[in-house]
Amino acid sequence: MVSVLIDPDSANEKHIDFLTSRVGFDDIDFIFVGGSLVTDGNIKNCVQLIKNRTSKPIVLFPGSPNQIEEEADGILLLSLISGRNPDLLIGRQVEAAHKLKGSGLEILPTGYILIDGGRTTTVSYISNTTPIPPDKPGIAVATALAGCQLGQRLIYLDCGSGARHCAPPQLIKMVKNEINVPLIVGGGIRSQTDAEVLFKAGADIIVVGNHLEENPEFLTQLAVAKLNT
Repeated sequence: MVSVLIDPDSANEKHIDFLTSRVGFDDIDFIFVGGSLVTDGNIKNCVQLIKNRTSKPIVLFPGSPNQIEEEADGILLLSLISGRNPDLLIGRQVEAAHKLKGSGLEILPTGYILIDGGRTTTVSYISNTTPIPPDKPGIAVATALAGCQLGQRLIYLDCGSGARHCAPPQLIKMVKNEINVPLIVGGGIRSQTDAEVLFKAGADIIVVGNHLEENPEFLTQLAVAKLNT
């Protein structure tokens, strides 16, 4: 499956209209809404704009408890298990617990793992987290496996927005072979070939964001990648 990641801080009505009207959008499965620097001021408006234009499920990808929006369909309850920052392992989840309980959102506990994509990204800087080197797949495997043993229902391997390259297929394959939950992969995906390689390596869902702004036709290429795998 394919998800499009929309950053509420940069998305406006014109941007969302452009995206949802593109050839290939019908083949997208989910829309993730969120980002590392997102404020809480525009997320409600962004979700409403999207819901007015499509019935596709909207899943929050929150950077803080302030970004919980009840009009969405679900939320990735992220725990940054590749880092050792207690605030992102459990602190913010405690802050959000009561709000989430009354929200009606489908809560999806997600083990979030940062992989080095060749440059310092916003998420690694803001989270004060060192990504796992791409040539150390054993660390990624053990981290993902521990996340599953702790009860995470999804594992998300992310190189971050603006990464120079996506996670290596061998690393993805090794992680997928050890876990029994869906695997999400994002960051640095820029071509149909990238998408096909990641799917074949074991990704269940790939997430694309920045590259769609540069190349809207990428949606069509992603649809072909799904069919080819």
